[in-house]
Amino acid sequence: MSSQPAPHPADAPADPQRPAVTPSGAHSLASRYRAVRARSVALAEPVSAEDAMLQSMEETSPTKWHLAHTTWFFERFVLAGSGGYQAVNANWDYLFNSYYQSVGPMHARHRRGMLSRPSLAQVLDYRRQVDDRMARAFSDDQFGTSLLQRIELGLHHEQQHQELLLTDIKHALWCNPLKPAYRDDLPVAGAAAGALDWLGQEESIVEIGAAAWPLDSEHFAFDNESPRHRVLMPAHALATRPVTNGEYRDFVEAGGYRDAALWLSDGWARVNQDAWQRPLYWDEASECEFTLGGMRPIDTHAPVSHLSYYEADAFARWAGARLPTEVEWENAAASVAVAGNFVDQGYLHPVPPQRYVESADAGGPRQMFGDVWEWTSSAYTAYPGFREMPGSLGEYNGKFMSGQQILRGGSCASPRDHLRASYRNFFHAPDRWQFSGLRLARDA
Repeated sequence: MSSQPAPHPADAPADPQRPAVTPSGAHSLASRYRAVRARSVALAEPVSAEDAMLQSMEETSPTKWHLAHTTWFFERFVLAGSGGYQAVNANWDYLFNSYYQSVGPMHARHRRGMLSRPSLAQVLDYRRQVDDRMARAFSDDQFGTSLLQRIELGLHHEQQHQELLLTDIKHALWCNPLKPAYRDDLPVAGAAAGALDWLGQEESIVEIGAAAWPLDSEHFAFDNESPRHRVLMPAHALATRPVTNGEYRDFVEAGGYRDAALWLSDGWARVNQDAWQRPLYWDEASECEFTLGGMRPIDTHAPVSHLSYYEADAFARWAGARLPTEVEWENAAASVAVAGNFVDQGYLHPVPPQRYVESADAGGPRQMFGDVWEWTSSAYTAYPGFREMPGSLGEYNGKFMSGQQILRGGSCASPRDHLRASYRNFFHAPDRWQFSGLRLARDA
């Protein structure tokens, strides 16, 4: 590993074929920076130093690493753009790089849980030092448009890691035979899910995607959401709400995990390889589930979560339906407000419909945002005309467009101001540790 960070073009020339986008004023962005960074620390507060270095599987990362990596992002891609910048600790450039090959080598992902040093206290101090440097740079008006755009991107990047921090520590604590709670004071919400109805849609040409890949607070979108383009959408019907725990339990009790005819070939192989019999975190009796609040009775009216793509697809086949395409999902979501059960509500678990999701018109789609990410049948590929961000940040999304599926809508661990109808999340088909569920669709 090198003793100094590798040179990096922090202010690469703007792409002349992309419209110039001016972020919100530096003052409001500085305020947003403080708020997002403070939330990460608050989410980590219930986690002990011992908990903070747990890595329960290769796909997850320790809480401590999330806190450090998001800080590294601002140091590497924002502060290091200033001439003569001295890193807080140059060796950490290697430890906390995630996958930016153009920046330099990085510690192996599956060995992040071996990093007992730096300590949690040192990582938190690292955050404070970088935040202090960012505050001075904001105060001195040192950030030009390009760096302000990078800061906006970095804040949305940190919000992604806030959700991962919660889902990763949940999996780690579940692996403990004692099944300890992340927090034992999380509220519980009770309500009826309501009937599952269908919303018909005629064949039409629709527009999806982000208009111009902007990077400001008001119209932010990642590069993989662009460009906005027209698509022929076949006639179909979309369910008015996500599938509930009660409905999915019917599938389990009906022998859904024993019927090979319902499963994709790779899915059936995974069912047998890993002995899947129910959603991740459900107990053997399908009566209780592990939550960030510890073991709790399963709420039959809440959206089912922690399903792989394979499980979502198998349930849809069993129900005589299918998963929606991302075009169908986005077309429906564009008509409703981004309102729902997010990390902001404090449940940190999917709940039945509440007052804050009643903004949708009567008879319209419900719970499109929050509660659970909804698997779609769409593979994660580039939109027509897609162009990655210039420079090293081009590695952020584009290079992962292979072998993954699109999820839409956000979850109970997502920040509300991080989401929009065009947001494209993506995971591998077997992944179950995210708050992932499903909404049914069918051909007209």
